[in-house]
Amino acid sequence: MSPDAALMRIYTEEASRDGGKPLYESIVLKARAAHLAGATVLRGPMGYGASTRLHTATILDLSANLPMVIEIVDDEAKLRDFAAELAGLKDIGLITLEKVQVLHGQRGE
Repeated sequence: MSPDAALMRIYTEEASRDGGKPLYESIVLKARAAHLAGATVLRGPMGYGASTRLHTATILDLSANLPMVIEIVDDEAKLRDFAAELAGLKDIGLITLEKVQVLHGQRGE
């Protein structure tokens, strides 16, 4: 991966599914199969999307449908191709792409 790379963020919800598994898990496994440099799933304690329905984590509702963000870093062209592969998946919210500079990173971590 070159120092000039891209960061893709995929926004979804914890309860979103792809068949029998969580959507975020399916996306990370697809990214790994596509040999993308790396992916991380982040669980948000609060957020809302296009519906403006608020999702929060409270002590009274530990099974909340919380926001999930999948971050994937690699070359921009590879990420654009990967986004096209995800087009058939339901319940993906927003997908963003921004240019980043990789200051440190190794393959095989």
